[in-house]
Amino acid sequence: MNLNELREGIDKIDDKLLKLLNERMKFVKAVGKLKQKGGSSIYRPEREREILKRLESQNDGDLTTEAIEAIFMEIFAVSRNLELPEKIAYLGPEGSYSHQAAESRFGALSYYLPLNSIEAVFKVLQNKEAKYGVIPIENNTEGAVGTTIDSLNKYDSKIVAELYMDIHHSFATIAEDLKEIKRIYSHPQGYNQCKNFIEEHFLTNVEFVPTYSTSAAAKKAKDDKNSAAICSAIAAKLYKLPIHFEKIEDNLANHTRFLILSDFKNQKSDNDKTSIIAKTDNSPGSLVNFLKNFQDHGINLTKIDSRPLRDEKYKSMFFIDFKGHIDDQNVKEAINKSPNKIKWLGSYVAGEKDAF
Repeated sequence: MNLNELREGIDKIDDKLLKLLNERMKFVKAVGKLKQKGGSSIYRPEREREILKRLESQNDGDLTTEAIEAIFMEIFAVSRNLELPEKIAYLGPEGSYSHQAAESRFGALSYYLPLNSIEAVFKVLQNKEAKYGVIPIENNTEGAVGTTIDSLNKYDSKIVAELYMDIHHSFATIAEDLKEIKRIYSHPQGYNQCKNFIEEHFLTNVEFVPTYSTSAAAKKAKDDKNSAAICSAIAAKLYKLPIHFEKIEDNLANHTRFLILSDFKNQKSDNDKTSIIAKTDNSPGSLVNFLKNFQDHGINLTKIDSRPLRDEKYKSMFFIDFKGHIDDQNVKEAINKSPNKIKWLGSYVAGEKDAF
């Protein structure tokens, strides 16, 4: 087959895809009407994960698991916006890694609201000014985000999904030659995570200009022909700043876990995680006995972090993740038998750590 014949074959398949997608959207609209009548949520992470697993198990072609997920996540996002347009608040600014995480789940058609603090995201959700919120909870090198844990304790938004995302810093500039660069704009943390790249490319004597975010760095570099930005790929794309090097961080295994917040309860799936905040008595053995209660009921704890209680001197609360759903019988029994104060934060499909 020649080139024209191959292109004609692709065009025919694209025509079929368009018809099938429109047919899918008819079912989506019907589902949306039923959900709105019943008052249930449009976004169902457990249902989307179920669809992806089914498709991946049937795949016998050239598409990778990551490719299938990327394609259908965008289809899911478009479908949800047809059912009911979504408004998503996230830790800004525009072009931040939280923005990138939000867009990876809610697609290009949703309305995004950047906010300048994690607590501001919780306030917007509490005031019903957005349906969803996207915030970081932990980084594999920097640890837990304390402000997120404090806000989960203070506000009533529920965790409905989690997302693990690679954090890659890019080197972007409108300069054609690195020798033209006189300034590097970046958030100090981003700059410090790319020291090896800076040394390897003889940029140690170039002036470092700190910015409050990597997104702001990209904006400044766009207007300065003798500069570069260390920023996210989405920030470079946002400001139409050419990326010269895509992954320049010293630690290529740099990942951040993000939480998706809303106001509903997920149904059970075959791979759930639950998050709680527990406040134990300030007495010998209280924490050990609390944790043993979970062991006795066969519950696997996957994370525990302590945070000081600001209104109570020298007392702590514990942010805990464990395998299972709040409606599982063993989870109910473990929580009911615990004498400690427990706040349920949400049960949701466990994120795909292996997708890195």
